[in-house]
Amino acid sequence: MKPSAFRYIRAQTLDQAVTALAQSAGDGKIIAGGQSLVPMMNFRLINPTVLIDINRIAGLDRVDEQPDGGLKIGALTRHHTLETSDVVKRLFPILHQAMQYVAHLAIRNRGTIGGSITHADPAAELPLMMRMLEAQITLVSVKGTRTLQAEEFFLGALTSAVEENEIVTEIYLPAMPTQAGWAFEEVARRAGDFAMAAVGVILCVTAGKITEARVGVMGVADTPLRIDDAETILFAQRCDATTLDAVVQAVLEAIEPSTDLHASADYRRHLIAMLTRRTLRQAWLRATGEHV
Repeated sequence: MKPSAFRYIRAQTLDQAVTALAQSAGDGKIIAGGQSLVPMMNFRLINPTVLIDINRIAGLDRVDEQPDGGLKIGALTRHHTLETSDVVKRLFPILHQAMQYVAHLAIRNRGTIGGSITHADPAAELPLMMRMLEAQITLVSVKGTRTLQAEEFFLGALTSAVEENEIVTEIYLPAMPTQAGWAFEEVARRAGDFAMAAVGVILCVTAGKITEARVGVMGVADTPLRIDDAETILFAQRCDATTLDAVVQAVLEAIEPSTDLHASADYRRHLIAMLTRRTLRQAWLRATGEHV
């Protein structure tokens, strides 16, 4: 199928883009990489009458290290840039690792971070990374600028907090704790497919005890999740067999995966339990040099 007729606008500045979006009266869409938008238009799941191309807007495709050790990423930054950036690999190795799982090279060459998080697919890697890395997401409209925390941004399956007159322009990642251990793994039917389940872990360890923990999962809910109970259990503990068992149980109690064509709910629970153990062990090893 082909999309319905639409008017095409190539914005040269951010002001032009947000003005055109406001004038579309809720019937316009931003296009950058188009890796999700165009297929949805072709299947006529959505029928915008105006497409506003933001690819020519200067300054939206950058990855800038900040003095505080954080990172500012422009919304037009391509997946492949995140995958190959030395700065990303050095400051946020878990993000570098996660990008290895994203789709295929042709898609990574076109897809953008702003488009991915706005699309808010619950089985996509970047929304989970935003939760794991406690991202701050900047949105711009003719009314002004606002910034949302990642936990406020993802509202449901394919639903983000971006309003119809707003454009995501920038993502700020606060600095990772120094010498943090990390791990990310996912299971998909084939390389490049959306994940059936995935887990990410970040551990900070001081004097043999965990001082900060982040445990995130995806593919098992309408949004990426941080598992608060698991993070609480890990605080001030060593990553031993007893702690591992308690964390896995807490994660399983916090999720309610669904059954679909790709996997049953029980199989997803099995995957999450396996991946939680594996990523905790890897993160602990990276943080301490000790095997569990």
